[in-house]
Amino acid sequence: MRTRFLWALLLVVPVAAGCERVDHSGDFPQQAEVPEIALEDIARILSEIPIGAQQMEEVHDAVDASSGNGYDEEYTMRDLFSDPGAGVGDSQAKAAGIYTKAPKHYERPLKDLIAEQVRLRATKAGDISPEAYLAALQASDIQIYWPYSEQWDGTSWPVITFDPLDGASRNVGYRLVEGVDGSRTVEELIVDEALAMEAPVWVVNRNDDSLYPTLEMRRRLDPHWGEGGGSLIVNKADDQPFKTLILKDFKALRNFDSWFSGASEVVIRCGCVEHFVSSTEAELLLYNPSVTDFMVVVKRGEVGTVKPFGAVLVSQWTDQLGTCAFMVTEDDGGTRTSWKCSAEVKIKSKSYGFDISLPFNSRDDIIWRGQLSSKYFEKYSSDTGHFGDVELTFEIVER
Repeated sequence: MRTRFLWALLLVVPVAAGCERVDHSGDFPQQAEVPEIALEDIARILSEIPIGAQQMEEVHDAVDASSGNGYDEEYTMRDLFSDPGAGVGDSQAKAAGIYTKAPKHYERPLKDLIAEQVRLRATKAGDISPEAYLAALQASDIQIYWPYSEQWDGTSWPVITFDPLDGASRNVGYRLVEGVDGSRTVEELIVDEALAMEAPVWVVNRNDDSLYPTLEMRRRLDPHWGEGGGSLIVNKADDQPFKTLILKDFKALRNFDSWFSGASEVVIRCGCVEHFVSSTEAELLLYNPSVTDFMVVVKRGEVGTVKPFGAVLVSQWTDQLGTCAFMVTEDDGGTRTSWKCSAEVKIKSKSYGFDISLPFNSRDDIIWRGQLSSKYFEKYSSDTGHFGDVELTFEIVER
């Protein structure tokens, strides 16, 4: 494994049970500037600092808040330094004035311990700027990911590892161990997902989902979503009945990335012409196609579990709409590109196509894409369908 060579220069002391005791002190890149911070550097720093019960509580509070906001169990360095204990999505809720949690104070937040260790390392290395390093860390997309954090017993110390970025299922990790005399040591061991299911594991990786508003955040920020629970509210423009296309629920059948990378960020996009009512071909020019997109985070333990979605894909599906463009991807970043597809409307029994571009990223996994017809939605409304590695249930609701 590539990562084993990265750690070959560490000072190790043999211990029982096949583990090694590690002293990372002084092991720090000697450079004046820090253009990019390596994940393994942060894992080493976290393994060196005197993490206590308060820091464990802080990280657990943050990942629990992120999870409650519909994101993965993650604690970004941005939040760690600017708002200790805050989860992804909390800043949006505060800006919107809908943050209801009581503020929490940590006497020794994790950011203070990290800063002290960075300054200590800088003193030993001699020429690194600790302030530049800390500023780069806070501005980065690095985070602490704590899978299966809901199983934490409230007392166990973490095993700290990092994403090897090569798709491997195992990597080196560091277990914090406290002796009977109160002394703290670090044991080196191999970490895999099975260990993360049994013991607290902090994975230093990069954040991929904080820029996307989850369904939970959309419901909370938009009063038309109801009280955050998925109640569907559609505004009727008149008294005429109309149909609304809803994605009722969603189930992922597998994980799409290495467990070190965290949950799957599945993005669902639907493109069509809404409220389409035309009697001539010329009127078609008055309509512009629109794209509705939502992100749903599927945590590792949620694979194979039906997740209620309850989101409107097309608010007014008229009888003249023949097909829509539909795409499901798993976000992996990369260059922004698009899939050009066509949909269809009918005017006086004649079908007319129109082009739609559904955006996605070059490294995304394309789970399913294609056209879905009105006949399909009518025939299989409320029936679960198989779309690649996901199962979706659509529903046509007449209002």
